[in-house]
Parts: sequence; C-alpha cells; structure tokens
Amino acid sequence: MEKQSLETSLPPKFIVVEGPIGVGKSSLAQRLGESFACDVVKEKADENPFLEHFYTHTNQSALPVQLHFLTERAKQWNELSQNDLFSSGVISDFMLEKDRLFAKLTLTDEEFKLYDQMYQSLAIQTTKADLVVYLQAPVDALQSRIKKRGIKHEKNISGEYLQKLSDAYTKFFHHYDAGPLLIVNASDINPVDNDDDYEQLLKHICATRAGRHYLNPLPIL
Repeated sequence: MEKQSLETSLPPKFIVVEGPIGVGKSSLAQRLGESFACDVVKEKADENPFLEHFYTHTNQSALPVQLHFLTERAKQWNELSQNDLFSSGVISDFMLEKDRLFAKLTLTDEEFKLYDQMYQSLAIQTTKADLVVYLQAPVDALQSRIKKRGIKHEKNISGEYLQKLSDAYTKFFHHYDAGPLLIVNASDINPVDNDDDYEQLLKHICATRAGRHYLNPLPIL
C-alpha cells in the first residue's frame, strides 16, 4: 500500500480517471486505489468477446462491441450506485459518458439510433464524480505504450483510430462542466512506475475540489 501523507489523507470520494487507449488510466486508477485504500472499478475490456475482431474488421463488429460495453458498463454503474460504495471512496477507470463517445466515433447513423434506444431503455443510475482526471498523450506515445504492454488484440489498433479517439476526447472534455476536472499532460511522465511523478500528480488530485485545472509536469530526472 502506498504511504499516505497529509496531502493524500482527504482525497475526493469518487475519482474517475479517463483518457484514450494506452494513456495509462487503468494502472493509475489501481495505484490511486491502493494509496487511498478504496474500491477500484475497472471496465472489463478483456471480457468483450467482439473486441479483437473489431480492431481488424471495424465495420463488421462496431455495433456488437458497443452494445456489449454499454450493457456491462450500465450494470457496473447501477451496482455501484446501489451498493453505496461512494461513502468509503471509489476510483473508476471509466466514466459512463465515454461509452457514447466511442459509439459516435465507430457506429453508422442507423446503428447509433439503435444504440441510443438501448441506452435510453437501460435506465442507468448515474453519480457525478467528485473529480475527473483526464490523461492526455500524443498518438506516438499511446502507440509506444500499447506495444509495450503487449495485449494481443490491441496490436491491430491503427494510429488513425487513436488520433480520432484522442480528438474525440479533447472535444468532449473541452465542453465538460459536470464537475471538477484535472487535465494532465501525461506524455513525458510515468505516474504508475515513477514515485516522484506519482507524488507530483497525487498532490494535484487531492488539492482539486472545483473548476478546471491543467497539469503540465516536467519529468523528474
């Protein structure tokens, strides 16, 4: 378990870590959960049976991929709300709104209409995050990290798709005003494996209680 300092003693109760594929959101969420001794909720991408086919045959598999993610994420979100885990603290590596972001990026207009009907029918219970940490990194950095972690079905993700996804995230968070937001340039830091980088980010996470903030840290050598 990470050591706790004065700055980390009172973190936001519900923190969401977001960003494009390969930026390190899941690993950071796990480390934050260990520091704050709280529950970590992760999207279960490796349990989506359509995902590997999607990265090689996008047009054929986009709809089943999105519907599977939607139903699983909705189930996780509803269980989270019903179990009142927020009282003891929760870190999530996804926000429900990201599902529609991916859907708009990958589905045709007719497919999105079907997706949207499903979305509306699920009666999803939502809880606003006390803080969203949005990690950014350029496509070449994302590709390097994806290659390094060596997940089989991710080897076919194209740079073009990553660029479109990054642009969609940028647009989404440009308009995001649902709660406190910390935008982090994660291109040259490694808060997962580097303790100094992590402590630098942790202080900002624990100090952010309102508004929009930007962190553009220099790597600590």
